[in-house]
Amino acid sequence: MAIKAIFFDQDGVIIDTERDGHRVAFNDTFKHMGFDTEWDVEYYHELLQIGGGKERMKHHLKTKGFGVDIPDDEVEDLIKKMHLYKTDRFIELIESGSLPLRPGIHRFMKEGVEAGLSLAITTTSNERAAHAIAYKVLEDIPFKFVLAGDIVAKKKPDPAIYLLAMEKAGLQPQECLVIEDSRNGVLAAKAAGMHVVATSNFYTEREDLSDADVIVTALGDPNGEKGQLVKGDIPDYDGVLHVRQLTRMFE
Repeated sequence: MAIKAIFFDQDGVIIDTERDGHRVAFNDTFKHMGFDTEWDVEYYHELLQIGGGKERMKHHLKTKGFGVDIPDDEVEDLIKKMHLYKTDRFIELIESGSLPLRPGIHRFMKEGVEAGLSLAITTTSNERAAHAIAYKVLEDIPFKFVLAGDIVAKKKPDPAIYLLAMEKAGLQPQECLVIEDSRNGVLAAKAAGMHVVATSNFYTEREDLSDADVIVTALGDPNGEKGQLVKGDIPDYDGVLHVRQLTRMFE
């Protein structure tokens, strides 16, 4: 069954946001709120195993605390307030241009458009952040839709967001190709029955991505950074992964 749509995760796939974007924005938020809390690179990797920014802050509050007592009945409002500030800061980082696109992602998207495929973003990140990337940073890419934030009740590795994407696209699982970077994302897409390409990054290169059909270190650019093929049977691979290679592979 031919591929008709490509669904892109956002963080770590489109922009390498986790270490230098989200983590920095979280730390700026803690400082703004007067909390003596800072998430270093290694600890944030642990937190990435928890889907969703609000959920990560709740986990940290429960396990380590913010250095001050916070009444139980104030936790939800505090987390929401912090997440709003964090999102504003994160969007500032995106729109400032300080967080460049990952190698090959724009080229790969253009190839998808030229091949007549439907493109969409499927992320558990905040909707405002997703729209900033989709409609400003990638304003020349005609996304069919953007699914983000709390649009589904369960975060990845639950397949809810991919089941919703498939429903909105009106397609069968075998007609959908997903680009992910994390184990939770790969598991979510595979649980929905879709084909999956994993593009690893600083954090996820240490995760078990073996459930993906193809694993590369980056999508790669002909005149820029090349990727390495970790898993997959792509005979003419030269460090640059093309849409046509994948549509042939999953026919």
